[in-house]
Amino acid sequence: MAQERICIVEDDAHIRELLGFNLETAGYKVSAYESGEDALIEAMKQPPDLMLLDLMLPGIDGMEICRRLRESTATRNLPIIMLTAKGEEVDRVLGLELGADDYVVKPFSVREVLARIKAVLRRGSHRKCDDETKISCSGITIHMDRREVHKGDTLISMPMKEFDLLTYLMKHRGNVLTREQLLDQVWGYDYIGETRTVDVHIRHLRQKIEDRPDEPMLIETVRGVGYRFRDK
Repeated sequence: MAQERICIVEDDAHIRELLGFNLETAGYKVSAYESGEDALIEAMKQPPDLMLLDLMLPGIDGMEICRRLRESTATRNLPIIMLTAKGEEVDRVLGLELGADDYVVKPFSVREVLARIKAVLRRGSHRKCDDETKISCSGITIHMDRREVHKGDTLISMPMKEFDLLTYLMKHRGNVLTREQLLDQVWGYDYIGETRTVDVHIRHLRQKIEDRPDEPMLIETVRGVGYRFRDK
């Protein structure tokens, strides 16, 4: 079985070396970069299985790298975990809005980072094993094998986590799903205290699949509980 490849983009040499050593010890193949520009070029040529991306980088910062990766067909679904020294909610939310799958706030424990990596990669593995090839409801069609979402005849581009969230909502359409359920099933591990993550992704999904304000909402908010994909 081929080693899963992790790309580390971190300008702090100590953190870069610490993560690289522990990831290699855990059985991953690691490539590490101080420069965001170099990491971006290599990721476009040969996308890794996951990227650990520092937010504050000289030159092109982590936000811009994330944005460019999500704009490219080759790296649109690349799992990204952001590393940031900033703990303010605005930074976390902005990273998620740009398409990051997760974030870790410095200072962090290596054990926490490894747990997050395993969770994100596990979700990717589960997607490959999904035996349902197409889901359709309310004018939205998901092609599981191609990982494409269509509204009518229009192809809608969305990053990996939005795709996974929409898929789970549509598979369980008509059912009220709590934020905790969505975090556990879509993100793959306990996200205690960070249910805001779900709200950010729901808002982005609505912007992409609910383009007419006069139409009933496809993703309904059940106040005090969670969300439900409307089942016509």
